[in-house]
Amino acid sequence: QVQLVESGGGLVQPGGSLRLSCAASGSIFNINAMGWYRQAPGKLRELVASVTSGGTTNYAGSVKGRFTISRDNAKNTVDLQMNSLKPEDTAVYYCNANVKTAPLYLTRDYWGQGTQVTVSS
Repeated sequence: QVQLVESGGGLVQPGGSLRLSCAASGSIFNINAMGWYRQAPGKLRELVASVTSGGTTNYAGSVKGRFTISRDNAKNTVDLQMNSLKPEDTAVYYCNANVKTAPLYLTRDYWGQGTQVTVSS
């Protein structure tokens, strides 16, 4: 039905930057909110940032001012620019999209497979 494919994770030193990208494809009628979540070992998955189809953004307090989420509605993509990375940002990052699919116009959340981000010297 709908696939979310992520890219851009990796290993970076503290203070460095990474950019994550996610592309949605499949039987998409429209996409409501898109966002990025993360899950560190032994912790619950948490919201990092989200953006509505109208461009309204929301950030976790721990990343505000360091991360920027952006979206291209025409391409069904969402990116996360991560600057001033800290070791505590280390986690698997998951792309999420709330999608209305064709032809039945059903709406549900879809998830990417996850991409590892490691911040370490």
